[in-house]
Amino acid sequence: MSNPDNSILKVRRSIHIAAPPQRVWQEFITRECMNRWWGAIISEPVAGTPAGQKLVAYEPRLGGQIVMEVGMDGSPVRYGGAIKVFEAGREFGFENDWIPNQGWKVPTFITVRLTPALGGTLVELFHHGFEGTGGDVAAEHAGYEQGWGMTQLSALKRSVEAPS
Repeated sequence: MSNPDNSILKVRRSIHIAAPPQRVWQEFITRECMNRWWGAIISEPVAGTPAGQKLVAYEPRLGGQIVMEVGMDGSPVRYGGAIKVFEAGREFGFENDWIPNQGWKVPTFITVRLTPALGGTLVELFHHGFEGTGGDVAAEHAGYEQGWGMTQLSALKRSVEAPS
């Protein structure tokens, strides 16, 4: 799998969560948990970006699959791919392409990295690997840079930090 630290064109979002990485990781281990935050609906869509999304498939293991469905300009489309990294308490990563293939030469990658920090966890989301997609990679990257918000990471923070 591509390493986000070695990628030239990458989208990076991050958030601090007041819980240890092992607690944050609990939100990755079942479809129900993952859907609470990764399946978070985008509440204020922007023209040309997904209007909302839902988790369609999730097999929480190395070699499993993750598939999301988004409403793009009124039509549902799917993205996702094979889970390439599933390191408990540390990192989750998967291949990413539109299903069926949008026409990229190779898929991009999405990595979520958990790092102990400031008495909690720094959660970093990287969308990387645009260099291999072919075509106008700078424009492709710019579109995703504008499209990725903090929806999923904010939902993860709420899920982890919610009172029991």
